[in-house]
Amino acid sequence: MTNLACQVLGIAKSFGPNKVLREVDLGLPSGKVTVLMGANGAGKSTLVKILCGVHTADTGSMTLFGKSFWPNSPADAFQSGIVTVHQSINNGVIPDLDVASNLMIDRLAQKTTGFFINGNKLRQDALKVASTMDLTVDVTASVRDLGLADRQMIAIARAMTRNPKVLILDEPTSSLSANEAQRLFKLLKTLKGKGVAILYISHRMSDIRNVADRIVTMRDGKISGLFEDAVLDYEGAVTAMLGQKISHSDFHLKAKGETVLKIANAKLNSYSKPFNLTFYKNEIVAIVGLLGAGKTALASAIFGLDTLQGIIMTLHGERYTPMHPWDALEARVFMCPKDRATNAVISGFDIKNNLALPFLHHHSWLSFIKRQNLTKNAKKTISELGVVCQSELDYVTTLSGGNQQKVMVGRWLSEASDVLLLDEPFQGVDIKARRDIGDHIRSSSKDRATIVFVAELDEALEIADRIVVLHEGDYVGDFENTVENLSQIVSRYSGQTETCNQSKTIT
Repeated sequence: MTNLACQVLGIAKSFGPNKVLREVDLGLPSGKVTVLMGANGAGKSTLVKILCGVHTADTGSMTLFGKSFWPNSPADAFQSGIVTVHQSINNGVIPDLDVASNLMIDRLAQKTTGFFINGNKLRQDALKVASTMDLTVDVTASVRDLGLADRQMIAIARAMTRNPKVLILDEPTSSLSANEAQRLFKLLKTLKGKGVAILYISHRMSDIRNVADRIVTMRDGKISGLFEDAVLDYEGAVTAMLGQKISHSDFHLKAKGETVLKIANAKLNSYSKPFNLTFYKNEIVAIVGLLGAGKTALASAIFGLDTLQGIIMTLHGERYTPMHPWDALEARVFMCPKDRATNAVISGFDIKNNLALPFLHHHSWLSFIKRQNLTKNAKKTISELGVVCQSELDYVTTLSGGNQQKVMVGRWLSEASDVLLLDEPFQGVDIKARRDIGDHIRSSSKDRATIVFVAELDEALEIADRIVVLHEGDYVGDFENTVENLSQIVSRYSGQTETCNQSKTIT
């Protein structure tokens, strides 16, 4: 291959006895988007960390524009033109600073900046950077007060200030709406025209079909496939990533049990019409809609994190008014939140203790922790969800993103609940891990009502017996997950039909 911006040859990396990378060869051509696909634990993150100077390879060689390249630190990689936007948003922004300072942080760190900072010029320059991403957020706002999508866009816009020669994007659209993702794709097209080599890590086929010029797959620390024909073989890439074809078995709808939770007169915003929902035992309902549709607002109201105007809820026929998450937990209403880095896993805890939160009182006697109970609980969850780890004593941050997600979901599946809320449970996981999590959710759902909130329609279709569609704050449909209903589900999801203009009762 000609015109390679970056090339790695024979890269190997081990952590103790664990061989993470095994003789990896990868070339990144200028002006092309190379999509890297791999199951969680395949070695993608370690390879990226070697490219951007976080880790050093044990053996092998790297070149940047034909010259030997071994970054000693992320700063060294930045200065050489390799810029990375990591999957964890907090690695790309500083929450305690405002938007302008985040966008211009690299310029502020330069020695030529001087002792005094011109605030007006800083904000003007930040606005110019923001315009590259059509970002309209207030540059004086604190990043801590912004949502996930805005923080992700800021991290990407900040990367553009470095004039990258090689741009690495790790699951960049995981928190973005469809419109925001299209802005990113437009930017990538511009960067390709400027000769930037782009390494794009994603499991989303919608992303891959939009951006990929070539696909490289990894499995068990090795490159398992290269696809760069004029017509890319997406199915072949998935097979190479997993080592086998995944067949879709017939989807059997679960029989509804007794009524568990009823919601009446819910309004997702001041402009939407009220609607009603009913959830049953032994049924999995997916609440699906693009970012901003209102999914998280509904989940937060059920779990006591927030409230919705006029909402009336009953649990097992009795009035249910949670004022705090502890009220929900006492009523056996559990919620697995999205954004695991800030809302879920505890980085200083091992797998065992992360799984036990917030149920330590179930594993204790008086003030004494029953450690054998914790270990038994952890081993059971690790086995059921297929968490890839050395043992339950591994720190959760040593796991791949997908395995961290399994731990987070496993925590809420480890205890019996009456209502289980799962907000984006498949965020950042590969296809196989998604099926592992989904299979366990379905197999354990007999004695509860399960509500899954997802933005990706294919995720809803894989797991749910019933699909409730939201669009821009409105309820627009409720369908059983059958082939006959698929076209209506897709049209409502994409906003191709008018939203409902009257109160709805869903049974």
